[in-house]
Amino acid sequence: MSLEYIQRQQRYFEKQRQLEAEKEAARVAKIEAEVRRQEEIAAHKRYLLERQEAERLRQKHIQKKEKLVEQKWDNQLDTLLAQIEHRAQKDNRLEEMRTIIQNREPSLQELDWVSWLLSDPLNEKLADLDLERAMEMFKRDNLMAKRRHGTRGKGKYIDSVLSFTGDTASGAEEHVTTDFNPDTYNLNLGFTVSYWVRPDEVGTNMFAFGRKHNNSQRFVFGISQANKIHIGTGANKLTGTWDNGLDDNPSGQTAAELFPSLFDDGDLKTGNWLHFVVTYADRDSTSEGSVARIVYLNGELIRTQNINWSSTGGSTGGMYFGARNLTTVGYNFGWACGLSEVAIFNTAKDADWVTNVYNNNGPRQPRTRSKKIDFRNQSGLVGYWKFNEGRGTTVKDYSENGNHGTFAAISGDTTALPAWGVR
Repeated sequence: MSLEYIQRQQRYFEKQRQLEAEKEAARVAKIEAEVRRQEEIAAHKRYLLERQEAERLRQKHIQKKEKLVEQKWDNQLDTLLAQIEHRAQKDNRLEEMRTIIQNREPSLQELDWVSWLLSDPLNEKLADLDLERAMEMFKRDNLMAKRRHGTRGKGKYIDSVLSFTGDTASGAEEHVTTDFNPDTYNLNLGFTVSYWVRPDEVGTNMFAFGRKHNNSQRFVFGISQANKIHIGTGANKLTGTWDNGLDDNPSGQTAAELFPSLFDDGDLKTGNWLHFVVTYADRDSTSEGSVARIVYLNGELIRTQNINWSSTGGSTGGMYFGARNLTTVGYNFGWACGLSEVAIFNTAKDADWVTNVYNNNGPRQPRTRSKKIDFRNQSGLVGYWKFNEGRGTTVKDYSENGNHGTFAAISGDTTALPAWGVR
């Protein structure tokens, strides 16, 4: 065997060993790469699990925080509701006192304390609610009784009102006639009517005042039924119910809900003084179409309605108090009621004006002229009847238009006339 052969064999075996080594290295590298890949997969899985756990903990924290916030709000809400209930009880008490003061009958003569309490059940009730306030009213009544005693017989009456029996009471069809015509003052371009009325009966077609030519030409104010208001402007007749159809107050309450002491199962009670204001939005001409007619009761908005009014039409005379007039029958429908402080303007007043008038005018207010509003100083006044004469058969129009009212009795019985009185 030659040396060359042996060397060739050695080179061959060395090459084989080298190839085997390279294969082994490649195999090991592959194994190591797979191990690294598996480790990376495991690490990624661990990362995902850690993220899931972190998110779970975060959500748990958020839920816990939200629960704490909810509990805090619940506690605050409970506190707030308790405060509201307390305030409501206080307000209800104040409202009850206000209603008592408004509806009680002041004594017309000076009385001692016990006699004063017994003179009106409302006086006793007021004393139970607030003794100090009751004593103030006791002193006030005696003071006013003394003033009345000193002024009667001199033609100076304080807060007198005019009362009507209605055309179903003893056949007395008394009313007051005037020459006031809404068309003369362009009230169809905007108006405000403010008046105090004391319903002494409730029934069908009761009118405090108005003018009506026919069913499409009217200007009337009263009640349609015991449970319905009646406001007629042109062809539109508002006859919404107190406990359902009149719910335009921002609170969403109906008139009966706003003033529960004035109603019984949705029917208007008798004997209470009510303040109504009706406005018709200002416009440049009748061609503008419908505008808002707004109705207020005792300072609260109860109805907003868009209507279009042209005129009252006809030549059937002027506005009546205690009745309305029709084309064919003249006087028709009376209302047993009391009237005071009727004012008409040829422009629409706003809600602040209404509130001010309710709080500072009318027969419910202290009987001192200095504290009452005098409409003669206000713009747009076209008719103003105070009903404060206290005697005679004339109701003076305190506006500059002189549409004074005259007592009348359709039956021809001159004794069946409206009667003066004090609140």
